[in-house]
Amino acid sequence: MSSPARRRRASASIESFGSPSAAPLTTGAGTRGLLAHARTVLDGAGLPAADAEWLLADLLGCDRLRLQLDDIEVSAEVAEAYRRRLDRRARHEPRQHILGWEEFCGLRLRVSSDVLIPRQETEGLVAWALERLPTDGSAWDVGTGSGGIACALAMTRPDCRVVASDRSTRALATAAENVRGLGLGARVHLVAADLFECAGHDGLVDLVVANPPYIPASVVETLPREVREWEPLEALDGGPAGTAVATRLIMDAPRVLRPGGWLVMEMGESHAPPLTDCFRTSGFTEVAVRNDLAGRVRYIGARLTGRRSSAGSAGATCRFLGEASEGAVEAPSE
Repeated sequence: MSSPARRRRASASIESFGSPSAAPLTTGAGTRGLLAHARTVLDGAGLPAADAEWLLADLLGCDRLRLQLDDIEVSAEVAEAYRRRLDRRARHEPRQHILGWEEFCGLRLRVSSDVLIPRQETEGLVAWALERLPTDGSAWDVGTGSGGIACALAMTRPDCRVVASDRSTRALATAAENVRGLGLGARVHLVAADLFECAGHDGLVDLVVANPPYIPASVVETLPREVREWEPLEALDGGPAGTAVATRLIMDAPRVLRPGGWLVMEMGESHAPPLTDCFRTSGFTEVAVRNDLAGRVRYIGARLTGRRSSAGSAGATCRFLGEASEGAVEAPSE
């Protein structure tokens, strides 16, 4: 979760509308004039000019192509609402937070400052997970955040059931909105848990998938402002080497995976060697890595062939939240 101090830094004052190159928005303006002004503001803040179209298209309920083709006259009220959105973006608040949504695997997902914004590279992880998910199978999405991975699996594979867990009940509240909104409440079950602490017996699922925090702690403060000041720290910080959560996940996953099941996850570019060793010492074989669309080593996975006992979570109880349509998220027992 972002700290108040980080939020205050994100709200620091900026020069935007007072400079000669960024004159105030006029009332009764057309969209081309608004966009020209907005691009100047965003360029001055070092932000993508394309965000100007995203913010205005969403406000008008049209697509970006319409804005590129037509000069639409807008009311003073719309111009003022756009100015407020532009001001927030110029302060490096993520575009997705301003819009309230992000597209992931063809799904429009609600996002908030309580969850990591779904990234395009994670769609490659979903594709691999779908390859490893058997017919009528079951999957566990660990650290679900917005619920994007779980929803993408369930939407693509109506024959399968998915458990989606997160230690943050605020994140689970956002995930619940997405599960409900996509009509997946009967097949995506939300759980408040840290990794598999709630699992009471072996062989629960055929697949475990996760995008754990993997940024080394020392690198977090060097991330872009919209990431380090607005997205939850616990979804970014992977400990000193960036592998703290991933290694715990690998070591504990055999307790919930069925024999022959797969664990696939996203990782940092330099993490393949230590995670490969961890897989092999935890009862996994067929360790494989894959690149993302940019050619960077991004995903690692392996198949479970043996079973080992895990005492770390013995006796823990699971707070299954049932169908997302049933209501509020409960916090797990301390």
